[in-house]
Amino acid sequence: MSDSAQTDTSLAKGKLGVLGIVFFVVAAAAPLVGMTGAVPVAMLAGNLAAAPGAYLAVGITLLIFSVGFSTMSNQVTNAGAFFAYVGRGLGKHAGVGSAFVSIVGYVTIQLAIYGFFGGLAAGQFASIGVNLPWYVWCAIAWILVTGLSLLSVDVGAKVLGTLMILELLSLLITGIAILANGGPEGLNFGASFSLQNIFVGGFGGGAGIAIAFAFASFIGFEATAIYGEESKDPKRTVPRATYLAIGIITALFALVSFAMVTGMGSSKVADYVVANSGGPDAALSNPAGVLFALADQYVGTWMSQVMSWLVVSSLFAGLLAFQNASSRYFFAMGRGGVLPAVFGKVNGRGAPQAGALLTSVIAALVIIVFAVANLDPVLNLFFWMSAVTAIAIILVEILVSIAVVVYFMKNAGANVWQGKVAPIVAALGLAVGEYLLMSRFNLLAGTAPAGVDPGAPDSAWLLSPLGWVLVLAPFAALVLGYLLSVFQKNQNDQMAKDILS
Repeated sequence: MSDSAQTDTSLAKGKLGVLGIVFFVVAAAAPLVGMTGAVPVAMLAGNLAAAPGAYLAVGITLLIFSVGFSTMSNQVTNAGAFFAYVGRGLGKHAGVGSAFVSIVGYVTIQLAIYGFFGGLAAGQFASIGVNLPWYVWCAIAWILVTGLSLLSVDVGAKVLGTLMILELLSLLITGIAILANGGPEGLNFGASFSLQNIFVGGFGGGAGIAIAFAFASFIGFEATAIYGEESKDPKRTVPRATYLAIGIITALFALVSFAMVTGMGSSKVADYVVANSGGPDAALSNPAGVLFALADQYVGTWMSQVMSWLVVSSLFAGLLAFQNASSRYFFAMGRGGVLPAVFGKVNGRGAPQAGALLTSVIAALVIIVFAVANLDPVLNLFFWMSAVTAIAIILVEILVSIAVVVYFMKNAGANVWQGKVAPIVAALGLAVGEYLLMSRFNLLAGTAPAGVDPGAPDSAWLLSPLGWVLVLAPFAALVLGYLLSVFQKNQNDQMAKDILS
């Protein structure tokens, strides 16, 4: 193969260090969006003051998952990290199946964020007299995201880094101010972090709901390995970035959500959330109002105003992060022969151009469909798609954990903890998380049948026909990808190299 051809099918090398990858990953997790959107729901519908403990428990589970995940990154460096890992342990066909699931996960989360971005931006700009429909704001973001994704990856990292630092500062300032004040009841660590409170109500009740929302809030951290080919010294950079990203996300969610509980008073969480998220007749219709009210009270009105704009920038950062993740999956599959070869090529700046453009085309088509059908950008596009993402990504993480065990049973390169114990523990914990996400999909996606209260303990697994289609979509993608790989004849040598070398 000529040097030019090699360059044409290789991502730009050495562009990202540990912090560059962390910027992409933490931006994808969008912590400010999680704090304003997911945490109040996890509190009121879940385990109240113990929601911080649920986030901490999930973070620890994902840190354990990262032991095997990071060890595997020393064996494989590939832009389609998950499918290469699964393929290395469970075989090429399973790897391709997992790639299809990953694409479902990353495409749907980007679609979800477009919906949330459009709805929120429309409201924010209307407050200063600029009235445009949600889909116009989506179109503006679409142009910017598409353009940035076609540039060198380090350009996107610099944009995300700036936005992320501002976002984290706003959360930390608010959290520290509340904790320094002590709130109406003081610091009550037991209320938030004792096991009996974290698991109150059991997996079928409040604890299950809180843990399900916590798992959904971490989606995006696993993208560290996607950037391995573009990183400096990937065998060191990817593991460090993975642990650092999960550590930052876990600490941030646990600390700030605990500060929120402290600011409300641990015994008054339910009343405070109801009062500030829409009132008794429309509780959780505006979950962002909870954090904004606390910022008003403990920092100042200026902070809630800044936060309301930073949520918009946080969503934009998430759009760019997942645009990059999706385009690199398409690139890896094109280079491996699963998709047409054009997807396995990069442009002059080292970006996977065809993958980026396909990701943008899919987003544009879905936005147009939702706009024409007059569907709500938040209640429909955001909730439907983000719930599918959570199911898809955790399914792949379970497959990765199993693949790590199988691979290191046959090959050297890991000790007992790295290659067996940690991935087995992670697989079990993730399986519990997947069960909870699926059982509470009606609440996550808003797809309960008519007359069913999705927050009720006995409503688990009660889904509308649309809900069943959405919840099973990742599993259908897994089967489709597996069968396509079995019957496909044109997978090239690069696929074998990516997975088996």
